Amino acid sequence: MRVAASSINVLMVTSEWPTREHPNWVPFIVQQVDYLRKAGIDMDVFSFRGSKNPMNYLKAWVQVRRILASKRYDLIHAQFGQSGMIALPKALPLVVTFHGSDLQGDATSQGGYTAQGKILQGVSKLVAAFADEIIVVSSMLEKIIGLNQRAHIIPCGLNLALFSPMDQKVARQKINLPLEKKLILFGGRPEMPVKRYELAKQVVSHIMEKDVELVVINNVAHDQMPYYLNACDVLLLTSVHEGSPTIIKEALACNLPIVSTDVGDVRERMGGVDGCVVCEDDKIETIAAGLKKTLAHGRRINGRDYILDLDENLLTQKIINVYCQALKKRFQ
Repeated sequence: MRVAASSINVLMVTSEWPTREHPNWVPFIVQQVDYLRKAGIDMDVFSFRGSKNPMNYLKAWVQVRRILASKRYDLIHAQFGQSGMIALPKALPLVVTFHGSDLQGDATSQGGYTAQGKILQGVSKLVAAFADEIIVVSSMLEKIIGLNQRAHIIPCGLNLALFSPMDQKVARQKINLPLEKKLILFGGRPEMPVKRYELAKQVVSHIMEKDVELVVINNVAHDQMPYYLNACDVLLLTSVHEGSPTIIKEALACNLPIVSTDVGDVRERMGGVDGCVVCEDDKIETIAAGLKKTLAHGRRINGRDYILDLDENLLTQKIINVYCQALKKRFQ
């Protein structure tokens, strides 16, 4: 059975989506939706905030049932394992994308995992068992889920026209960053324990160089991110775990050197890139040594050559192919 993208009606369900207070949340999902629509997919988005409250999930479940009764859809695409709960029991074919914490659990800044995180893991694996097709953003998550025959590895993609190298001085002037300092960009929202902002601060303090500054970005519009990536000298990622961190791929696209803990698909993405460091452990001294080495290197990298296959246009077609496979099962 061949299915044209223009004939597929999709309801995307997601527990993460921009809000009035946080208009720049999950740009990788917003971008994916935009590209799917441009490719001809008729897609509506239902977003909700679970906030670890069962009543919020129940309310969302009722709302989704009303939506399904009001319009014909061909399938549901859930972003994150917990969002897939809203689609059960299945009324339509279900595609679920797992991003990381849904399968790995909620991490603390000390590297441990919460009880709620273990529940999240269980919920995600339950949803996976009922899904018609599964997307994971890295091969590491495929191993965790244990359903290799039904898992498609499709990372979140990049807008390579937006994320591209530019002159560092021009980028710094654009966002008012100092021209004379060595700037280390922190890779994550500081309020998220899994990102370990305190560890990043300790690492930078350990370097003990007056001309080094940690740059923290929070609630920055997605189209402004290339300026930060081009303005800084190195990206620092100190996360406890990740699925497939988008900022790593964006940094590579801008030829920004990276120092990162060994999480998600970071080693896979950075393995062959000269000027990047994947730390063997998460000790302050180890990460600081990686930063010193990278700052001493003092040059941009050739990372862009390693991520051309992550063009969102290419990955959009892969997602559409997954939709088609899910629909085939409906008619078998």
